[in-house]
Amino acid sequence: MLRGERRFDRQSWSTRVSEPSAWERFEAEQRAASGGAGGEGLSQVVRDLLADVPAIEQPNIYPMEWHGDTEGKVAQLYERSKREVWNPADLPWDQLDPADFSRPERLGVMYWYSVLANFDGSGPPVFAKAMIHSYEQHEPDPVRKAFFSITRDEINHEEVCQRTITRLWSPTPTEWQPKNELEALALRNIRWLYYNGSRYWRGYSEALKKYPIEVLFSSFMMGEVAATTLFHTMARQATHPVFAQSLRNVGKDEARHMAICLATLEDYFPKLSEQDKSLITRQLRAGFVFLSMILYEPPDDFWKLPPEYLSVHREMEELARRAGLGVATLDVKREVWRQAMFKVKAVVERYGIEFPAMPEVGITGKEVTQVDFDDIIPVF
Repeated sequence: MLRGERRFDRQSWSTRVSEPSAWERFEAEQRAASGGAGGEGLSQVVRDLLADVPAIEQPNIYPMEWHGDTEGKVAQLYERSKREVWNPADLPWDQLDPADFSRPERLGVMYWYSVLANFDGSGPPVFAKAMIHSYEQHEPDPVRKAFFSITRDEINHEEVCQRTITRLWSPTPTEWQPKNELEALALRNIRWLYYNGSRYWRGYSEALKKYPIEVLFSSFMMGEVAATTLFHTMARQATHPVFAQSLRNVGKDEARHMAICLATLEDYFPKLSEQDKSLITRQLRAGFVFLSMILYEPPDDFWKLPPEYLSVHREMEELARRAGLGVATLDVKREVWRQAMFKVKAVVERYGIEFPAMPEVGITGKEVTQVDFDDIIPVF
């Protein structure tokens, strides 16, 4: 059973949850600091005036307030994000000359960045939705600002995809004229990929309304661990300077996003219910399946793809590798993805959360056979 929308109307809220909301805790602190809820020394006229203000129907971004630990880890990471902002336009794009690559190599690079865009291109709207949701649920101010900083970073990551694809091929990766069978198959793969992306977006949009913030952040952590792993690995292996620099920049951002998730979960995980722990186990398995498209190879659980998809995908990655992009071989990807999952496993098991089995990379754990892939949350 998933949680419904939270409401701040006092009567209905008290029947839904036993614990006070973040906003209610803040209100209680303010009342205590000011010497009482109604103002014991106030006249009846003043108390009546205060009581006359209509209640604000929730969820809503109003009333405005800024509660939370302004000196804590999440707040510090937000400040760090301001200092580490970089501009994709400043990369040496003139060094990425289409004439330096064969047409098949350009096709491979365009294809790989189109696959990446399925994840990084969805990042801005995904985290923007999460930011708005955190305002409506009156989450602590550092958490809301952290979502904003991640959204801003993801815009940069999307721009790297955009600039690379546009410079080497076309500004519209799903709309161009193939000149041979291999190009036609690559175009077909990209279109199938974005069809699956559209399924993810619908599921995410609905899931955002249902899950508590701790479940959301556990799913975000999965995506950020995956992204950090991918970009650091590729940056080390890339031989072209533009690819190497952009991957390093993106990897640095993703490492900070991962730190934000871990710092936030330090506050939320100790308070998890058994129901939430079980839900997180299923979400971790769903995240592995979804993110394996870019980190490893796509399992069948979620992805609806034509039979030829994987063979074409592998050929495109080989072409991108030849062009100096730094795409890891399948054996390396499997080991890197495996080690990344061990990191997540160590985090969640510390709080009594069962880690799901991931036989694709040789990790044993709880068998998860019933995952609603219409409710998949992880982002990149």
